[in-house]
Amino acid sequence: MKKTAKLIALAAVLFAGFGSSNAMAAEGFELGADIVSSYVWRGSDLGDSAAIQPSLSYTFENGLSVGLWGSYALSENSGTWPDPKDRYKEVDLTISMPVGPVTLAVTDYNGDPEEGNTFDFGENGNNTIEISASGTYANIDLMAAVFVAGNDYDNAWYCEAGYQFYDKDGYTAKAVAGLGNEGYYGDGEGKKLALVNTGIAVSKDRYTASAIYNPDTENSYLVFMASF
Repeated sequence: MKKTAKLIALAAVLFAGFGSSNAMAAEGFELGADIVSSYVWRGSDLGDSAAIQPSLSYTFENGLSVGLWGSYALSENSGTWPDPKDRYKEVDLTISMPVGPVTLAVTDYNGDPEEGNTFDFGENGNNTIEISASGTYANIDLMAAVFVAGNDYDNAWYCEAGYQFYDKDGYTAKAVAGLGNEGYYGDGEGKKLALVNTGIAVSKDRYTASAIYNPDTENSYLVFMASF
């Protein structure tokens, strides 16, 4: 736990230092919420239910951002994952900083925020720490992430590329492809990278529909989201 706390503190200090010459978004609070027909994350359905997903963040003048994001299932799952008849809850804390064209982030995923110790970063605790880097060039979005501490799932990797190929009459469309460590993101049969998240997302105003297919597990989803 002490090692993880030092890692988060060091990352925050480094981000603040990097950001001293990168004045970005206006300083202040931002809040919102999404309602989704199901919570599909990196090619996997978490919770087997529609969910409400609130968010709250504060951005400093130097671009450093601290944010909370949550997901709360509206009904119990089918009893197969993560626990029998469990109503899935998640609260994530992210510290991020734009450094030139790249945004660096440290995220603490807490998949059981109402049970146990909120700040338990041990191997059997609720928290998983991830370091990620993301950026946009023209119509292409790139992201790479790795679990580094806590209940870290053997340091699983994930990387994703998105391409916005349509922008007309208020509609935008993006194609996405993501590779994940098969032992965590896929069917659990190994540690190799596998294609686990492909699809197309179409948005208009506050609404988005996403057709998602995981080639590794051979599961498919159609997700509707309304953002407020």
